[in-house]
Amino acid sequence: MNCVTDIEVEKTAAEAIQLRLPGGLLGFEQMKDYLLIANPEEEPFHWLQVKDDASLAFIVIDPFLVAPEYRPDIPQAEVVSIGLKEAGDALLLNIVTVHGQNRATVNLKGPIVINRHTRVAKQVVITNAVEYSVQHPLPLS
Repeated sequence: MNCVTDIEVEKTAAEAIQLRLPGGLLGFEQMKDYLLIANPEEEPFHWLQVKDDASLAFIVIDPFLVAPEYRPDIPQAEVVSIGLKEAGDALLLNIVTVHGQNRATVNLKGPIVINRHTRVAKQVVITNAVEYSVQHPLPLS
């Protein structure tokens, strides 16, 4: 699943998709509007940038590229809150943390769930979070 081609992309100076996170990200609840930015040279990584503050951006990745066995259980209340009708309406991205030059991890407990049609998103804590790590190792290659 390629996150940029799976959603209709707005063509601007940079390839970006506007997203609305009504609740913000965990720890950044006051930030509601984001841009999902793709640079082909940085694939499979993308940037989730605060729309009004280019200095605040998060590296994100499709979690299934990192952990093909990933099966997050999204709470039903969260599914309803962003208007998902079926699983295919959702796009999942997870935040990458760089811990220095030789180590990076992915937060598999708190995916960002995006409604592909409305571009409304929410970072959720999955019901089966105990099965996953907030610091799942990202292979460096």
